[in-house]
Amino acid sequence: MGEAERPARRRERLPARRGTASGVWRWRGSPLCRPTDRVEAWVALAAVVLIAFVAPVAGLTAGVRTDASLQREVRLQHAQRHGTTAVVLKSARELRTGGEEAGSGYPGPATVLASWTAYDGSRHTGRTTTLRRVAEPGDTFPLWTDDRGRIVNRPVDAAAARARAALTGFGAAVLVAALAHSGRRLVVRRLTRQRYELLDRTWAKVGPEWGRTGAGG
Repeated sequence: MGEAERPARRRERLPARRGTASGVWRWRGSPLCRPTDRVEAWVALAAVVLIAFVAPVAGLTAGVRTDASLQREVRLQHAQRHGTTAVVLKSARELRTGGEEAGSGYPGPATVLASWTAYDGSRHTGRTTTLRRVAEPGDTFPLWTDDRGRIVNRPVDAAAARARAALTGFGAAVLVAALAHSGRRLVVRRLTRQRYELLDRTWAKVGPEWGRTGAGG
């Protein structure tokens, strides 16, 4: 047998390294394992299960349910709200409020007098706002109305609703994980306090006799 083969055979005879789980399992039978150690281990295991499994499931469930609810609302809004084109009749300069030009010096949407055709074919006229900062008579801009021609907000987009549902699911998962982690920390803090209290009581009994050990007293 060559010298090169001996280290290999020695390595083959070495026992396999035990994993962390095996070490924890053997630790439970040790006389040094306190009841609080067992409680802390079970609490840590519960926290791991909550964070690794329950939190994702809770987030997924919340996200799916929120998305289903929002998608129903999206379909309802798209069925009840209709896009049309409004025509500017009077610009913001021609509309005066309190003696000042409406929208003067204001960088946001301009308020104009416009006319539009409703979904049922009826004609409507009224004041509304347009995203165009400068809107002159004859200009057109998109507008959303209900079945009766009343101005409403733009319906929610399906992608935006899906993104909101995803954020809701993510928030639910983070909340469950945070609660699990916080609960574990509170329990560990309580267990640590109990250990110190037990140590103080034990030392109160043993401490006075400590210096007399081996003194022949």
